[in-house]
Amino acid sequence: MKKKQWQGWGPGEQAEQHYLVEPRALAGGGNVRHISEFLRASGWRDKSKAGGPLHLESPDRTVRVSYDPYVLPGGWTIHGQANGNQAEWWATLGRQAPVEIVAGLTDALTRPRSAHAPNVWAPLEEQHWQARADGGHYTATSPDGSAWMQFHHDPNGRAMWWSGAKDRQGNGWNAQFTPSTPMHLVQAFSTALASPEPVMRPRGRVPHSAQIRTTSVSVLPSQLSAWQQARITAARAATWARNSVRTTRPRTTARPHAYTGGARTHR
Repeated sequence: MKKKQWQGWGPGEQAEQHYLVEPRALAGGGNVRHISEFLRASGWRDKSKAGGPLHLESPDRTVRVSYDPYVLPGGWTIHGQANGNQAEWWATLGRQAPVEIVAGLTDALTRPRSAHAPNVWAPLEEQHWQARADGGHYTATSPDGSAWMQFHHDPNGRAMWWSGAKDRQGNGWNAQFTPSTPMHLVQAFSTALASPEPVMRPRGRVPHSAQIRTTSVSVLPSQLSAWQQARITAARAATWARNSVRTTRPRTTARPHAYTGGARTHR
């Protein structure tokens, strides 16, 4: 049997220069598809209009994720409708919030809640963020001072959360969470915010800041595609597993009728 010679990654494929950027909080917005493709693969509906802002809706229609770069200041809005014991809630994140950090929150929307009580501060403490109390405010700051997470009680005793990052030139972003935002989502956000892992940006998309550190790497387009596809595949697998559990769970009461409507169209 003849041995075939390895022909490389494909005809004409050339490596592209990218940069690993740290701290991640100052890496700039990144590719919105990191979030949108994951949510679509998790069964979310795309309600966007051609050429307009991004609008995605959860399968149960109780949560919407929007990204609008066409207005000032622009950025992300995550809105949860009142649902059972959960009051209506909002979270907003600026346009320069890295998609990897925003995804900490939006990815968590696709997963069941943990049985453990959420602790927003735990991920920050694990990464040695410095905490201080100032009057009614409690603030944790990253070791390099570029990112923060802040908490205080409003006059009604409800928890208010702010976060963000800023370099010495004043470039950065802010995030706000309403008092009713589920705490497990705020913890998912703080976990992504505090992660020491760098994030990747292509050449020309690295912010000009004296506070960031970059490592140049050569990446093949097929490698980038494979990494993106792995994330999408993981979302589809998790969605399939959850749906399988629902459909195989024994029913305690019989349904009198079953709807067998026509095929749905997809965008």
